[in-house]
Amino acid sequence: MSQETAAPVIPEMRQPAGPSPLIGNGRSAAIEIRNLTRTYHIGGAALHALKNVSLTIDRGEYVAVVGASGSGKSTLLNILGLLDRPTEGTYRIREQDAGELTDRQRTALRNREIGFVFQEFNLLARATARRQAELPLFYAGLSRKESRRRALEALAQVGLAGRAGHRPEELSGGQRQRVAIARALVNSPSLLLADEPTGAIDTRTGEEVMALFEQRHLEGLTLVIVTHDREIAARARRIITLRDGAVISDERRPAPAAAP
Repeated sequence: MSQETAAPVIPEMRQPAGPSPLIGNGRSAAIEIRNLTRTYHIGGAALHALKNVSLTIDRGEYVAVVGASGSGKSTLLNILGLLDRPTEGTYRIREQDAGELTDRQRTALRNREIGFVFQEFNLLARATARRQAELPLFYAGLSRKESRRRALEALAQVGLAGRAGHRPEELSGGQRQRVAIARALVNSPSLLLADEPTGAIDTRTGEEVMALFEQRHLEGLTLVIVTHDREIAARARRIITLRDGAVISDERRPAPAAAP
């Protein structure tokens, strides 16, 4: 297994001026869901993974979704990421009704607007880190030369410039997660969805991953993280708690005070 590379250098960024990006601050919505229900039928029984969920997430928000296993967190994230469809209810992303889109339109919208980071990385076993990061760019129709340039740039931004030619089996868990992050961000999406992004890596690497996410959030990215880790959730400006497929609390938190 490869040795962990040095932590990526995160340049200092000032908090954008103006109000914290919470609901009701005048920003347009990135996500609007109304009366969302997802029901699975297993062996003649109905399993209600989500029950009548309604919420709005504005552009530029930083949201954590928490809850016990089986509470509906990952189901919600898969619907937000256009990887699944609700049984009932509506989902609008950037003012488009996802229910009215064809499969091809959903795929194009997902590739253009959404970055997805999975707990288990979901990397292709035989592809190098560069090829992993190039995939969304190929789907977007970019040339091979431009795809290569952007992929290498994305890997450099997560501290993996020297690992572009390595396959997953040659990388540590933290390095694999950073490849997954580079792939998720290479298309400069407006929305990043992360499912337990620190769950399969050590604490130090988890801090590095969160720093990468938070840097992009300061640059305007809408960030939604599913996590069991309350310390990770506490970093967000808003915490939504699910239980048995329903929202039981929605806590908005003030932004940290600016340094004097």
